[in-house]
Amino acid sequence: MVLCVDEKSQIQALDRTQPILPLGLGYVEGVTHSYIRNGTTTLFAALEVASGKVLAQCKPKHRHQEFLQFLKHIDKNVPKDLDIHLVVDNYGTHKHEKVKRWLASKKRYHIHYTPTCASWLNQVEIWFGIITQKAIRRGTFRSVKDLITCIKTFTDSYNSNSRPFVWTATADSILQKIKRIFKLIHGT
Repeated sequence: MVLCVDEKSQIQALDRTQPILPLGLGYVEGVTHSYIRNGTTTLFAALEVASGKVLAQCKPKHRHQEFLQFLKHIDKNVPKDLDIHLVVDNYGTHKHEKVKRWLASKKRYHIHYTPTCASWLNQVEIWFGIITQKAIRRGTFRSVKDLITCIKTFTDSYNSNSRPFVWTATADSILQKIKRIFKLIHGT
């Protein structure tokens, strides 16, 4: 099983000071810029590449301790007979000595790091964009508990209709785009 794993940190539980004004003929939806901060949470998520299903858990912080707790959560929820290939970025939490030791003690785990500055290769980032757009950004949360409930509700609903993400770009087109960007940046 291939799982793309990452965390989305510092998700704010924001309570708007005024209601969101609905879309109307000739004007766009109105969202006040003033809000009350009610705390934050960190969303840990593992997206199963083959099905698109997401295993998610919220924690108050995003240190190696919480990442290790999330790995143990994955371990409990994935059938014991399956090998697990984890795709993660190069964030220090993922490379902490205690995390490495735990992974080494579990023979079924195989870790794969995305190249530096290429976290977009990790498919769970696509899901983070979706949950941000559809559930978090426009939400009004009077507490962190409300925010976590919203995240769980969205994840459950998402999983009931999940599908794998399909890459539409070819490797050649991606490499050509990288070359063009490199030329723009470095002028060669």
